[in-house]
Amino acid sequence: MSTTEWLLLMNILIAEDETDIALLYKIALERRNHQVITTENGENCLKAYHEKCQYVRTAIDAIGQSLPFDVVILDHKMPKINGMQVAEEILAMNPHQRIIFASAYVKETLTDSIRKLKQVVELMQKPFNLNTLIDTVEDKEIYYELERFKVDLDIIRAINPTHEQIIDLLKRLRTIQKGRTF
Repeated sequence: MSTTEWLLLMNILIAEDETDIALLYKIALERRNHQVITTENGENCLKAYHEKCQYVRTAIDAIGQSLPFDVVILDHKMPKINGMQVAEEILAMNPHQRIIFASAYVKETLTDSIRKLKQVVELMQKPFNLNTLIDTVEDKEIYYELERFKVDLDIIRAINPTHEQIIDLLKRLRTIQKGRTF
């Protein structure tokens, strides 16, 4: 099975106030068989996040995972509540939640603000093409590297790890590999 076939179905939450852009993201990601919820402002994003958290918490024993979404994609400037405030609240609830800021304001405002989060978040400078979005969301390089380490991706898939757990596995494999290098 190739890496592109292996990629897990992801649950994705998008907060984007430009309807056309949100629809483009949604269509592109759903074509890759991901489940996507879009919201048009920060307030509705938080509402969707909290609702999914309630659902996940009731099913947590069955699935063994506590994050309601594999990734949350946030625009920075949105009505009602901006992306930074949304990120702060989400990370206060789930410090391991993967967040990607997709914004035209990365350099001007976001870089300094993100340091205050004291959490790892990813940044995408708008404009970008949809393939860049897909590659970032799916983080394909991780899976290619796992294949290089001869990891049985079917076993990984069976345990349904979070993105953070996959990154941790890869870091540990790199450490082991360094110890074997002469």
